[in-house]
Amino acid sequence: MIKRNRCAILIPALAVLAMLGAGADRAPADAADIETIAILAPEQATDFGWNQQGVEAAREVAEAYGLELIVAEGLGYDDVRPTLRELAADGADLMIAHAAGYNTAAPEIAEETGVPVAITDRPDLAQPGLVADYTLSGHDGAYLAGRLAARMTRTGTLGIVVSDEPPSWNSQSAAFAEGVRAERSDITLRYAVIGPAAYSDAAGGRRVTESLIAAGADIIFGQGDGSSFGMLEAVKTTKAVDGGKVYFIDVIGDKSSLDDTGHLLTSVVWNMTPVFSAMVEDLRQGTFGTKPYALSLADDSVHLLKTGQIPEEQWAAVLRDREEILSGAVTVEPKFDAREVRAMMSAVAD
Repeated sequence: MIKRNRCAILIPALAVLAMLGAGADRAPADAADIETIAILAPEQATDFGWNQQGVEAAREVAEAYGLELIVAEGLGYDDVRPTLRELAADGADLMIAHAAGYNTAAPEIAEETGVPVAITDRPDLAQPGLVADYTLSGHDGAYLAGRLAARMTRTGTLGIVVSDEPPSWNSQSAAFAEGVRAERSDITLRYAVIGPAAYSDAAGGRRVTESLIAAGADIIFGQGDGSSFGMLEAVKTTKAVDGGKVYFIDVIGDKSSLDDTGHLLTSVVWNMTPVFSAMVEDLRQGTFGTKPYALSLADDSVHLLKTGQIPEEQWAAVLRDREEILSGAVTVEPKFDAREVRAMMSAVAD
């Protein structure tokens, strides 16, 4: 599904003056000529996660810069070359290929059409002026979530459920484990993968989450896009081994509006607006594709969601943990390799 949206907010005055004074022989790649951006999402932008946060961020950036936004959503994970070509022909000046599964096709179409693309999980494919990478990682936030979970667990067992093992999930799983270890070395950490590219497998998310709860986990750290709805359902309907409530830690979005039973403990929220804004600015400056883009704890583009399930003293501890990272007293290095993640899970569980 492709949707067009002409945003009403005007380009800032300086940019308008730059365009008016530039002359008719401006090169097509000049970012002052940017009028339209497009985002391609594999699922509908209603998942309170990767797809929704990405589309909403693109919409905010389009409004801020007075650009037209084209949203192509629900594309799945198959070949998106025809869609990329259609968007390029339709006037897109930047195409955000918002899925790891698109990072082969998008650079190919960028070379074919000359339209810049942003891809994820492949920094090695960056090309100045044409291809930029935004392998996002909320590892700092996941570390904070790990420390919080370690303080709040009753059973001494925590679970991580992932819908696959892409770099973004791996870095957060590793950081969560580091946070757990920093708080308590005696906790058992269970780790389970739903399946390859099981991002939208809600039934699988529920099944795997139930198995980890049966294995003793009373807090689940879930990373799954659409499959996270199944994880949350499992948490809501399954008691912990001690007979008490199981809590869920989500990622990327905010599912508070869906949590009528008080099972959502927190979420490692990603705000992609600064990331997409930086892409537009780099296109305007001619530096697109010369550096990767990242989330930051310092500007709150990654942060923990405060909910009513977190006692005030625990939230105060989260803020202290955050300050330790910002001050440099604690450094959380992202680990993108799945083998490193699995080794860490074994180390924490020993």
